[in-house]
Amino acid sequence: MLKLGRAQGVAIAAGVTKKLKITEYSPKKVKQSVTGNGNASKEQVAAMVDSILGKIPNPTFDATDAAAVALCHYYQGRGPSVKGKKYSGWESFIKENPSKVGS
Repeated sequence: MLKLGRAQGVAIAAGVTKKLKITEYSPKKVKQSVTGNGNASKEQVAAMVDSILGKIPNPTFDATDAAAVALCHYYQGRGPSVKGKKYSGWESFIKENPSKVGS
């Protein structure tokens, strides 16, 4: 068994024991949320984390990855990028915003 899998299992079990909500994100989702590119490198993720949060003292990829996961979670429901109304598609957007469509 992989050590990472064990650590993940323990973290999830601890959260469930305390009746905490458990949320998981794929690496692609985290990268997409932070950099806009789901295939971003660790260096690109670290640079964006630095740009968004400011300098992390003695950053390691583990530290910037953890900060990126936190940012991803923030953006999923509480962040500035999710303000405003959501639409089911272009048709509903156009129907509800005729003034924004050029003639």
